[in-house]
Amino acid sequence: MTQHVAVVIGTGGMGRAIARRIGAGAHVLLADHSEKILDAAATELTGEGHRVTAQPVDVTSRESVAALAARAASLGNVRSVVHTAGLSPVQAPVPAILAVDLLGVALVLEEFGAVVAPGGAGVVIASMAGHFHPGFSPEERARLATTPADDLLSLPVCAESGFADSGSAYSFAKSANLLRVRAASTTWGARGARVNSISPGVIATPMGQAELDSEHGASMRKMIDASNAKRVGTPADIAATAEFLLGPSATFISGTDLLVDGGVTATVTTGTLA
Repeated sequence: MTQHVAVVIGTGGMGRAIARRIGAGAHVLLADHSEKILDAAATELTGEGHRVTAQPVDVTSRESVAALAARAASLGNVRSVVHTAGLSPVQAPVPAILAVDLLGVALVLEEFGAVVAPGGAGVVIASMAGHFHPGFSPEERARLATTPADDLLSLPVCAESGFADSGSAYSFAKSANLLRVRAASTTWGARGARVNSISPGVIATPMGQAELDSEHGASMRKMIDASNAKRVGTPADIAATAEFLLGPSATFISGTDLLVDGGVTATVTTGTLA
């Protein structure tokens, strides 16, 4: 009997929570740029009874992502692919944000779109920040959605000089992710698979805490306090959403984004919060 393979790229708080949620009965392939974090996650999940294989990956390298996709296919039917790897504005400068958060997503969508099994599904972790981006022209939208990954960062709209800071590059990349997922829905669909994205709000992970501790932390807390949920999210909130989008209840959903932010975006965009 061919086994079900669940791939989780990025083994931080959200990645581990998702692996636990979808890993039962599957062969879990974990990947991360940090071998220390990867080994810790693999040891933890193995100790909880999951069948785990770990492989380092650099999502900015096609060769590295292609090797990960080939490893996944060698283990069995690639039925679930979850891409959580990313950098936040407080972690990296503009070039690294664009390389990891934009190019990395594009490479994962392309390489795993070639190996995902019929009936399989993928989830890309984007961000509510993408919903605050001012938007693109129709031409920019088309190019960001469909330009081959290897040429993506050469687009004029991706020029480093066009970003005031890492925050603007981050919201740009996360908004572009939604376009890449929408376009990938067609190519993944040719294999009988689906792909969607999740846009989390502020989540209680080390990355989320770093944002709350930054110069923007006070305004972020005001948004949270004014939101419907009035709390930060948990990795379990995102894991439950990923499980739904990857599972049988979501077989009519593809190429879309699910905003999981406790109502923060609604609060800001409707003018509830001055």
